[in-house]
Amino acid sequence: MAKIQKAYTCGGCGASYRRWQGKCDECNEWNTIIEEKATVSGAPKGLSAKKGNSIELVSLDQPLEQAPRILSGIAELDRALGGGFVPGSAILIGGDPGIGKSTILLQAMGALALKGEDCIYISGEEATAQVQMRANRLGLSKAPLKLGCETSLRDILSTLDNTAPPKAVVIDSIQTLFADHVESAPGTVSQVRVCAHELISYAKRKGTVVILVGHVTKDGQIAGPRVLEHMVDTVLYFEGDRGHQFRILRAVKNRFGGTDEIGVFEMTGGGLNEVTNPSALFLADHNAREPGSAVFAGIEGSRPVLVEIQALVARSSAANPRRAVVGWDSGRLAMVLAVLDARAGLGLAGCDVYLNVAGGLKVSEPAADMAVAAALISSLSQIPLPEETVVFGEISLSGDVRSVSQADARLKESSKLGFTRAMMPKAKKAGASDIQEHTLVRVTDLVTHFFPDGIG
Repeated sequence: MAKIQKAYTCGGCGASYRRWQGKCDECNEWNTIIEEKATVSGAPKGLSAKKGNSIELVSLDQPLEQAPRILSGIAELDRALGGGFVPGSAILIGGDPGIGKSTILLQAMGALALKGEDCIYISGEEATAQVQMRANRLGLSKAPLKLGCETSLRDILSTLDNTAPPKAVVIDSIQTLFADHVESAPGTVSQVRVCAHELISYAKRKGTVVILVGHVTKDGQIAGPRVLEHMVDTVLYFEGDRGHQFRILRAVKNRFGGTDEIGVFEMTGGGLNEVTNPSALFLADHNAREPGSAVFAGIEGSRPVLVEIQALVARSSAANPRRAVVGWDSGRLAMVLAVLDARAGLGLAGCDVYLNVAGGLKVSEPAADMAVAAALISSLSQIPLPEETVVFGEISLSGDVRSVSQADARLKESSKLGFTRAMMPKAKKAGASDIQEHTLVRVTDLVTHFFPDGIG
């Protein structure tokens, strides 16, 4: 007879322990270990002598039949997914509350239903009437989308098994579901893991696209066990500040496409609208005549994106000057400031520094180093960058400017938007012919542009 004993599991990474402790040894988080009940069989460890079934082994050169992708009708969502939904795949989408997760999925399922596809939307957080009200606001009241409000995993799977396999199923959200054979509260590590496993198994068995909505922690990570992200095929994150109208849908894991691919949306009263030219939108209010502003030509996935980087440098008498960063890595800013001080002698150690990436976009690639440095030096000197100029390049600790990938794509996007000059590292290939390339070898070359007579 199976006996019940206590188990302790970390809610952050899913690590298990025999007794409670304050700090998780795997993820180094405090107060994340919770008590759960685990069923332990009295049988000895290891498999019995009974043989299992043989699995079919195939060769790598065997012809592969790929199922056609299902286009959602929302081009930016299909771009983030790598070309559309893959039948039988499991997708996890996370983001801050109110960022637009339910809105984009309702729009996608409504668009698929209008094309004649059988889709089901199951909400564990809202009543059916609330979902209908949102659909009316989005103009989807005529869409033949099937709605449901349920949190019992057994009831959901029974409903799905009693009908023809739909094309797509949305579960909003995975943290609200509970399996009645697991003795723990909804949202715990055991419940999330078991519910996700059953739904993913259904997706593989029936060829249905299963989309799971996941809550996020205060750090912006998917709440629950980290193993949840390993179980699914695709992980999407919704980024953006609710104070801005822009939303970025970023793929951080995709077994059927590239990672770091993004889709750009604009939040309006009628839902999320696609942004086909994000560079023009991010630069709509750009004023090149103001010091402290630089246009960075970046790459998000396979798409070149131009974004404005704003900096403000002010002298401070405080012992610890303030450093405020929005949209960029604060550690990277500290490194750029140290290089400008040590290699160029700018003396920024006694200044308050404020850095902002306009439009709510988060920039992570090192190629933004030179644009950040240009904005900082421009603000310090009160001299604006030349108009119609883009900047990109990576700064090393020695003060050298290192080359970056896809320089041609950055220059072509800049040329399309009317930019005529680029401050950049030496590229391996020649760029666009109508862009004047101003090559930078060391960071002092950039400083010389603003201080031709030396730093006074």
